[in-house]
Amino acid sequence: MTKRTLSAEQENERQYELRTYILGYGLALILTLIPFALAAWGSLSRMTLWWVIGACALVQIVVHFRFFLHVTLAKNKREDLQLILFTALILIIMVGGTLWIMFNLYSRMMPSIMP
Repeated sequence: MTKRTLSAEQENERQYELRTYILGYGLALILTLIPFALAAWGSLSRMTLWWVIGACALVQIVVHFRFFLHVTLAKNKREDLQLILFTALILIIMVGGTLWIMFNLYSRMMPSIMP
């Protein structure tokens, strides 16, 4: 088997990609460990803990988009970002509509045990 040789430009690109993956992995690991540590050993109030977990989750979504899916705000990547945002919009509409219907049915069928 022969070893493939890379040009200097290809080697630089490979090193850059490797660094971005390692940085993304490190950030994702930190953003996962923070909520786990706060939930296990933290003395935060329940609502503050929920806000911290939500904030870490949102930042982790951005980290995954940037470092693993390579979605940036560059002009040549805008189509990918628009596709992801449209998919998120459709999912939000579907989940929101389903929850709306289910809670409406619950309130109509069991009005005596409503909170």
